[in-house]
Amino acid sequence: MLRDRRRLPIRPKAVIIPSMTDHGRHMTTVVGIDEAGYGPILGPLVVSAVAFEVPSEQANCCLWETLRQVVSDKASARDNRLPVMDSKKLYSRKDGLGRLERTALVLAGATCEDGAADREAALLKRLCPTADMLAEYPWYSACDRSLPLEADSGGVRIATTQFRRGLAESNVRLAWARSEILPEGHFNEQVERTRNKAAVSFTMVLRLIHEAARCAKTRNVRFLIDRQGGRDHYGPLLMRSFEERKLKIHDESDGESVYSLIAGDSTWRVEFRKSGDSQHLPIAAASIISKYVRELLMGRFNAWWANHVDALQPTAGYYTDGMRFLRDIAPSVRKLGIQKARLVRSR
Repeated sequence: MLRDRRRLPIRPKAVIIPSMTDHGRHMTTVVGIDEAGYGPILGPLVVSAVAFEVPSEQANCCLWETLRQVVSDKASARDNRLPVMDSKKLYSRKDGLGRLERTALVLAGATCEDGAADREAALLKRLCPTADMLAEYPWYSACDRSLPLEADSGGVRIATTQFRRGLAESNVRLAWARSEILPEGHFNEQVERTRNKAAVSFTMVLRLIHEAARCAKTRNVRFLIDRQGGRDHYGPLLMRSFEERKLKIHDESDGESVYSLIAGDSTWRVEFRKSGDSQHLPIAAASIISKYVRELLMGRFNAWWANHVDALQPTAGYYTDGMRFLRDIAPSVRKLGIQKARLVRSR
């Protein structure tokens, strides 16, 4: 929870809104933002944004309903539609990565003419231009696997084609997807500066808001964001981060916090929703991208350490099992001279 209001994220640079074409006037960009890996003590924090362009009169409509011919909010082997839902419901370690991977690669591939990337490094570079920082961590830079890892590659291609066709028939475009990746050492450095883990996560959200608005080809943008911790009041954070815009508060309650950021005839509507990934398709899509990126990186993490410790059981990085994992690798950590602050998250 962001308790200390004095410790506000650094304000991003002002966003310059480009001149609006007819497309920009009649369409609205709807952006979903969600994270994966906020709680673990091992592995990276990942926050992602997925942007759809929709007809402005449908900007407040349910995208699951608009795209019902090609997407579903449930996963079923008898349903050929793409499951887009809370990533925690789409993926389990027992069932494997396949379902999550298929949806993530279709979402990522639908933003590019050449489809999904066929290597991990290419996908990470496409989603996160700052992914080069991973090279500072041997457990993330040691391998570059072919994709998909578990999903059927032909099935991914077919699903991407079907998804694109459904988007076009509904006059919807999946315009953009990005991820912010914060590995352990960088995470600890930012927590040390802010003394607040939630502020670190929210700064990543603000950067994605800034980048999505910069890339948007529409005058108006609607941001749908899974609620950050238990916080209900985001007004001071938004005012400080986007001083060039006028803030209007619509609602600040237990279930939702809704604002407008206005500059001239351009409005950004910013909505923080409790359990947002079960209420809004764009947030669910961002949840899936974040979870898949984190799972790819945890796969690298576990594989690297397994090369140094015999019979090592992998970990998802959460506290109890993360502590077990740290005990198992302790001799190798000492031998390799790895600093704790580079490996273990401080909060």
